[in-house]
Amino acid sequence: MSNEKTEGIGFYQKYLSIWVILCMVVGVLIGKYLPGVPAFLNQFEYANVSIPTAILIWVMIYPMMMKVDFQSIKNVGKNPKGLYVTWAVNWLIKPFTMYALVSFFLYVVFKNFITPDLAKGYLAGAVLLGAAPCTAMVFVWSTLTKGNPAYTVVQVATNDLIILVAFVPIVKFLLGISDVSVPWDTLILSVILFVVIPLVAGILTRIFVTKKRGIEYFEKQFLPKFDGATTAGLLLMLIFLFATQAETLLNNPLHIILISVPLILQTFLVFFIAYFACKLLKLPHNISAPAGMIGASNFFELAVAVAIALFGTTSPAALATTVGVLTEVPVMLILVKIANNTKHWFPQPVAENK
Repeated sequence: MSNEKTEGIGFYQKYLSIWVILCMVVGVLIGKYLPGVPAFLNQFEYANVSIPTAILIWVMIYPMMMKVDFQSIKNVGKNPKGLYVTWAVNWLIKPFTMYALVSFFLYVVFKNFITPDLAKGYLAGAVLLGAAPCTAMVFVWSTLTKGNPAYTVVQVATNDLIILVAFVPIVKFLLGISDVSVPWDTLILSVILFVVIPLVAGILTRIFVTKKRGIEYFEKQFLPKFDGATTAGLLLMLIFLFATQAETLLNNPLHIILISVPLILQTFLVFFIAYFACKLLKLPHNISAPAGMIGASNFFELAVAVAIALFGTTSPAALATTVGVLTEVPVMLILVKIANNTKHWFPQPVAENK
């Protein structure tokens, strides 16, 4: 791997929060002055799933799934302690700390600013964020902290498989104790639509193209063709979402800040739980940093998709997941800086072959 390529974060990714704010402005203006546009698009739905939304989400998620090399799973035994930390934090800790922290802020700290009904909707969106660990941007965070690339690939591949079985029961349980009723079939349909289908399509595309043209062509030439599609899909999705949320946003602009407070605290909390667990286990920095990063970041594309499928584009839950997109990049860049400045806390990895 050449060191020149380790700058990692692209112009679009670095300024994602600015693009989200611009999309919010454009979307709210459309919702306010051209309400017929979102009303027209919302007509197209099947089994409570918005068809325009589904198309945009496939455009976002399919290229991410192509990046994941599932053959890497045979290397699970190489860094097992790091993987145990990742799995435990992502599936046994993160969803529940998200639920506890967001509940505390929405129902206790901010109770004078947010009605219980809105709090319930925002909490539902936060639960969806907490139950979906990152599968795409984590490659960027790992590169920026000089993480072990082989380990990061195994992390992402195993998490994508765990999502298939763990996401639905965790979400169902946490929404149940939040007094939010969601049917099993809608949850399962959401996972099939937004994880299983793009995952299978990504795996098949990867196998087909690498067999035809080789892995070098696939990674250097084929995958980059889809970077623009992922970006366009996310930005159009956000404009559509904010257009349908225009009324809520204009009535409650403070709510975006209130929702972001527990989401930001949760990101720091989960990062440090994973990071210090790796430190206690005496793992090298190039395993510890990506372990913290994958725990801290969210698969916000999936969370947005499922929030819309379960509650609709105009729901508080969909707004809460969108705030997750808004806060993610600046917070993760701070964590990258912290991880890079604390490298000396960890043992040096065994010298690698040059």
